Amino acid sequence: MNDRQQSLNQWLTEYFQSSDFTITTASADASFRAYYRVAFKDNTYIVMDAPPEYEDCCAFIDITGRLLACQSNVPEILHHDKQQGFLLLTDFGDSHYLASINTDNADKLYQQAIDSLIQFQLNADCTGLADYDQNLLQREMDLFPDWFLQRYLDLQLSEHEKESMADLFKLLIKEATLQSQTFVHRDYHSRNLMLTKANSPGILDYQDAVKGPITYDLVSLLKDSYINWPEDKRLQWVNYYLQQLESKSPLAFQTDEFIRWFDLMGVQRELKVAGIFARLYLRDDKHGYLQHIPPTLHYILELQDKYPELDWLCNYLNETVMPALENKL
Repeated sequence: MNDRQQSLNQWLTEYFQSSDFTITTASADASFRAYYRVAFKDNTYIVMDAPPEYEDCCAFIDITGRLLACQSNVPEILHHDKQQGFLLLTDFGDSHYLASINTDNADKLYQQAIDSLIQFQLNADCTGLADYDQNLLQREMDLFPDWFLQRYLDLQLSEHEKESMADLFKLLIKEATLQSQTFVHRDYHSRNLMLTKANSPGILDYQDAVKGPITYDLVSLLKDSYINWPEDKRLQWVNYYLQQLESKSPLAFQTDEFIRWFDLMGVQRELKVAGIFARLYLRDDKHGYLQHIPPTLHYILELQDKYPELDWLCNYLNETVMPALENKL
């Protein structure tokens, strides 16, 4: 048992006033956080272990309060130690969307997820949240050439390719900042949504929330790197989102305008995700994410005939990136 495990055991023993509990691994995380399930008497709990030298659990505590205040279904924090980076949370179980969703229940589950999304978009307090601004959008997209193209695929961009990519990034930033700005979870997808007995889904991994483009979380949900649905189903769920949103708040945009925002926001996110998955492999030795890069990039290729602005990117992906990626995987 290492020092951190000993500290966690001691912390739990003091809280429960007993050492008669068991700890098992609950899930891995694409960060330095770890999650454990604690069984004590007839109850189970989740411990978030967020080493303070790598993670700031204060953001999780803050966003949890904002989401609970608007009746979103997020874990309650039962006990925490900011200095050590330990949090004891209520347990949503282990039935997440990714493992549970199928063609029979997909409509129901996605509609529930969309209803929950609209709930916090319209009601969560955004005061003091960081803005999903030009600088953050740019830094995220820079992960694509830096970590994915150059470090993972060993592709060196020509000056013309650098200019073309810079122009594309400017376009994507412009489209994102034109959108209505709202509370953004930033990772609202099948691995972070849990089936719960009441008020499903339970929502996890929201500590990086910002104020930003209204389409971002819907893109995360419907253009998920871990599960792919036919385009007509995704459009059906987008229309459901628009109908439900309009029933609660007057829309400040036209449907075709929203669809364009949705598609181009997807390009921004998919470029970022490819970079993050490559970084997780190269920096953190997490190999499992690499398999999800091809389906992530295919979301972009679907748009080639729809948006002439994406011609350069789609051609570059088809002619250079996808062959190089196939050789690596």
